[in-house]
Amino acid sequence: MRQSTIKRTTAETDILLTLDLDGTGKSTIDSGCGFLDHMLTLFSRHGRFDLTLSCKGDTYVDDHHTVEDIGLCLGLALKEALGDKRGIVRYGDTTLPMDESLILTALDISGRPYLGFDLQIPTEKVGSFDTELVEEFFLAFVRNAGCTLHIKQLAGKNSHHIIEGTFKSFGRTLRKAVSLEAGFENDIPSTKGVL
Repeated sequence: MRQSTIKRTTAETDILLTLDLDGTGKSTIDSGCGFLDHMLTLFSRHGRFDLTLSCKGDTYVDDHHTVEDIGLCLGLALKEALGDKRGIVRYGDTTLPMDESLILTALDISGRPYLGFDLQIPTEKVGSFDTELVEEFFLAFVRNAGCTLHIKQLAGKNSHHIIEGTFKSFGRTLRKAVSLEAGFENDIPSTKGVL
């Protein structure tokens, strides 16, 4: 069972997150940040991951700690659920259209954290959500998952569409990378023998 539950409590956030990599796309998400709930629901659905999340954060300050710490916990959950990464495809990429926006994501579950982030989000906010937090979410994710993730905007003018396309593309890309490669279920996908 490729599942993980992460419980993390700090002075800023109290998070309980459960991730099932072999799910069907069901989610129950209450982050305290409505826009992030929407994005994580899309991520879960398009990745076919089952995701349960509750977070009590210091949103009276702003959403920064909540968004960053949820990215951190999702990265930890992925790393734990994958174990030694035996049998996974390892790589994934998706180019996803969302109305006028076009987003490319590419992922390597390499053990080496790196984020290539190239979104030009035209507004500072979508509703009450600070759009600069999208990058903070993905930085926290890659640092704790130990993966290389490139996100590139090829087209787009609407902030909501650009961010939504990113989370959908990310879900689909991660789904490809964590899928088990038929006939190689016992192999580590690296010449080093470890990831």
